[in-house]
Amino acid sequence: MNITWNPWHGCRKYSEGCLHCYVFRIDGEHDIDSRVVRLNADFDLPVKMTKKGYKVKPGDVVYTCLSSDFFLEEADDWRERAWEIIAARRDLKFIIITKRILRASGCLPADWGEGYEHVHIGVTCENQRRADERLPVFLNLPIRHRFIVCEPLLEKIDLLPYLSGGGIEQVIAGGESGPGARLCDWEWVLAIRNACADAGVAFHFKQTGALFRKDGRIYRIPRRLQAAQAVRAGIDIVGRE
Repeated sequence: MNITWNPWHGCRKYSEGCLHCYVFRIDGEHDIDSRVVRLNADFDLPVKMTKKGYKVKPGDVVYTCLSSDFFLEEADDWRERAWEIIAARRDLKFIIITKRILRASGCLPADWGEGYEHVHIGVTCENQRRADERLPVFLNLPIRHRFIVCEPLLEKIDLLPYLSGGGIEQVIAGGESGPGARLCDWEWVLAIRNACADAGVAFHFKQTGALFRKDGRIYRIPRRLQAAQAVRAGIDIVGRE
């Protein structure tokens, strides 16, 4: 079962992919300032107990800190406890996606070693600039399971130099959704997919986004169809997770 665990909420826009952040959009609809970072009531969700045992069941996949960034500066005082919670539940699979991988080396727990086996860390690279900035750092960190997220995909990206070393397990690509969504191009998606094929890396086309160009034609795709259209493309590459 997939679980979302947001130990804290709030963030600061950090790079080009943040322009239309869904957290800011949803918070804005409820008159909440997303720039104010605060602990959530479910901070200790993975270790919460019921009369029948853990609330989060062994084997669950825990998507971590989706309403913020796990390596956000404002969360420095809370992260050590979050790592303790993660370390206590080695029967779960934790998924952490970050744009702030440049800070990660100073934010890892003392017993991290070569990485926790049950923690998968993904880095967002929305364009070539961010790929070239973040991926060399990412590949040099001690992480057992690492993946790349090109979402929202804003331009053609050459990932092959970062895939050939064998350290990346999967690449996920997708367009941007929501009001004002920026264009995603089929050729950009295929370029990443082909790089993954050449390097023997798993690939997942997650969604087309709201504004999608293919063969010179631009399509406006409703949110409810974006993931389904990506599946219909049939270009995923199955590999090790």
